Amino acid sequence: MNRQPIAAALAALRQTLLGPDTPPGRPLLARWPRLARYAAPVGLLAALGLFWITVAVESDWGLPTPIAVLFAVMTVAPLLALPRRPLLAWRLTVLALLVCTFNAPADMPGPWTPPLALGSIAVVAVVVARVDRPVLAWVVAITAVPVLTLVRAEHRAAVLALLGALAIVGDLIRRNRLSRRALAAQTELSEREHERRAVLEERTRIARELHDVVAHHMSLIAVQAETAPYRLTDVPAPAAAEFVAIAASARDALTDMRRLLGVLRSETTGPQTAPQPDLTDLDAMVDAARRAGLPVTLDAGPADDGQVPAPVGLAAYRIVQEGLANAARHAPGAAVRVTVRAAATTLAVRVQNAPPDATDARPGAETDAGHGLTGMRERAVSLGGTFTAGPLPDGGYAVVAELPYEAEGGDR
Repeated sequence: MNRQPIAAALAALRQTLLGPDTPPGRPLLARWPRLARYAAPVGLLAALGLFWITVAVESDWGLPTPIAVLFAVMTVAPLLALPRRPLLAWRLTVLALLVCTFNAPADMPGPWTPPLALGSIAVVAVVVARVDRPVLAWVVAITAVPVLTLVRAEHRAAVLALLGALAIVGDLIRRNRLSRRALAAQTELSEREHERRAVLEERTRIARELHDVVAHHMSLIAVQAETAPYRLTDVPAPAAAEFVAIAASARDALTDMRRLLGVLRSETTGPQTAPQPDLTDLDAMVDAARRAGLPVTLDAGPADDGQVPAPVGLAAYRIVQEGLANAARHAPGAAVRVTVRAAATTLAVRVQNAPPDATDARPGAETDAGHGLTGMRERAVSLGGTFTAGPLPDGGYAVVAELPYEAEGGDR
């Protein structure tokens, strides 16, 4: 004999009669904080009114005042416990239905006062929407006991039908609530995964671009080292051997870089053979943005005098590119100013837009749909620089990057 269903049913019965509330302690009006602010005083006034109504009704039915007051307390107590302890409120309700049964008029469908009958319906409606199915089955079964024993026969079927309808609707509400919670949790998890993947993809793209730049310089080192004994006269044998060793080390470094890059590339991504952009391409990018309808002003020094290293120039180009894209996306029609200034050891990049004309959105702000700031920050940090972004006092937005470097031909 399979005892697991019996054990599960007994565990649900213990939970129903003696267990804590599930879910514990969540107020009914937690979703509406403004309404919940007035719920306590209004509820107390309503409970006080039901108390006096019950005392009056029980007194009219001929009960002594102390018993009428006791029955009124038993009627109101479940309603006071209902917001935070619905299962406890149901237990008090069942107790009240079994006890408050004296001297009801013959024309009443049951032995209870109207406040107790209506309050019991409200309590059962809340409880069945907040407990799981095993507990729900016991709640309905136990609630049916006073109905079957105390309600008049001609009204018993209607009351049982109402109890069954409350159980079905409550179970549907609970399942819908659980489904929405599960969907919200899954959505949040998907958003976090999407953000993580976006960051990883951006880092991978940066790694690929850095490979292309560094591989170019390593290739030059290898070629120069290999050809040095032929280009230079009277090279001693030890120096020639040193050049050969340098060339071999450069080739090994290139091989290792290509192997690591192969791990980063996806199966459908082939090698990128096009030259990487740098500061000399800023004018062309700004012209393309103007043709697309974005009012852009470029304030930059000489395009490239060989002072700024290629990785820094590439990072500056990408930051400006992403800044223009964010401005066009989040502040269409707003004027944009791009400033690029090269100092002795630092390249300053600033992309600033005026307040948007028809939207309060902040261009460049990180949203669920994009991670532009994340990519720009990653590029600046990878070079040892800094990156800041934020709204301006006039309502515009600006991104600022400081990219350090050592000038070509300077001290290493």
